[in-house]
Amino acid sequence: MPHALEVGAPAPDFELPAAGGGAIGLRELRGKKVVLYFYPKDDTSGCTAEAIAFNGLRDEFEAAGAVVVGVSGDSVESHDKFRAKYDLQLALGSDETREMLQAYGVWVEKSMYGRKSMGVARTTVLIDGEGRVARVWPKVKVPGHADEVLSAVKEL
Repeated sequence: MPHALEVGAPAPDFELPAAGGGAIGLRELRGKKVVLYFYPKDDTSGCTAEAIAFNGLRDEFEAAGAVVVGVSGDSVESHDKFRAKYDLQLALGSDETREMLQAYGVWVEKSMYGRKSMGVARTTVLIDGEGRVARVWPKVKVPGHADEVLSAVKEL
């Protein structure tokens, strides 16, 4: 499956409502490395494990000049509950319109138990300080993923 993003291309701009109030957007993150991790749903097993892994490494990401932002189609209220339940300090963006998810090519048809539905393909995108796509991890497997992304951030 071809991915919508090409390494070296400008990352699609976005501004999303964020957990805890306010908004998060690519413009105000310019100059920093940005790790966008797209995940299907708050408080499900894989998504929780991924959020906890990124959250546990947040000081190291910060030391490497990177901001980690989780994005799903869940509401801000859902994100707020998710953050509180697991004491997550990460930024979580809510894309209920699916516009950003589509722009990044992660809103896809999925098939589970023979039923097709639309959903978020677990994907991580690393954006450099100039706002360009530096790396894309499609079809992410959660174990060890946050560490792999951190290594890539340090090399950038």
